Amino acid sequence: MFLIDQIDIYSKLGRHKFIELSTCFYDKVYEDTEPSFRGMFPKDKASAIQNQYEFFIQRMGGPDLYSQRKGHPALRDRHARFAITRAHAEKWLHYMREAMAEVGIPEDILPAMDEFFEDVAYFLQNVGDRKNK
Repeated sequence: MFLIDQIDIYSKLGRHKFIELSTCFYDKVYEDTEPSFRGMFPKDKASAIQNQYEFFIQRMGGPDLYSQRKGHPALRDRHARFAITRAHAEKWLHYMREAMAEVGIPEDILPAMDEFFEDVAYFLQNVGDRKNK
């Protein structure tokens, strides 16, 4: 169980804040010039943003938008085709942390979201040694 499961984050942030977070995050990702990182993300930035914010909304107490449109999230399966290293996980987490700061995720919610994002980033790593918690 994550801290996000103990807080109704969706009702506190609302749909727009999740869209803002995913947009800010993907602005950073799509500016990245490292081919092994940038190449993991689809060419269609709008779809990437939508997939992410719908998943976050669903996972953090909102309606199951992602599952209605795409089926079960199955994060590991959906990312298995990519060689995700620890460096990739850390870069993803760095951009997400920057995005959370830039869009103003409230201090009372930030630790819960950060815990979840850190877990997801390293959970998806499938190459090399994983970070020990």
